Amino acid sequence: MNTKVIRLIFAGIALYAAFVFLVISVYPDKPENMDWKDREEYNRVQITKLKLGSTREEVLALLGSPDITEAKRQNENAIQVMFYRTQHVRADGLTTQDECTPLLFENEKLIAWGDGAYSSYQQS
Repeated sequence: MNTKVIRLIFAGIALYAAFVFLVISVYPDKPENMDWKDREEYNRVQITKLKLGSTREEVLALLGSPDITEAKRQNENAIQVMFYRTQHVRADGLTTQDECTPLLFENEKLIAWGDGAYSSYQQS
């Protein structure tokens, strides 16, 4: 094969690799930039990585802004529930609580998540 052709092939591969590197490093995959399907999958994966005791700020850094949020004060404790969309139920263009996984915080610390956590929040 001609050495010019081989050089052009290697140059093309190098340019492609540089382009891919730049796209990955300059365009981070943030939840705010995802469409709803990608966001649901992203949220499901990230929620599995959560640890009890994580701060609200750590969760916000990992998952971004919640789709729905509720809060109340109970005695001396500040209780907040943040809902992140994790499943598709209806094609109505709205995100509802039944399409979300609730994350329950007490005094800025993650204490539970899932439907059971939200049920206990509602009963208290």
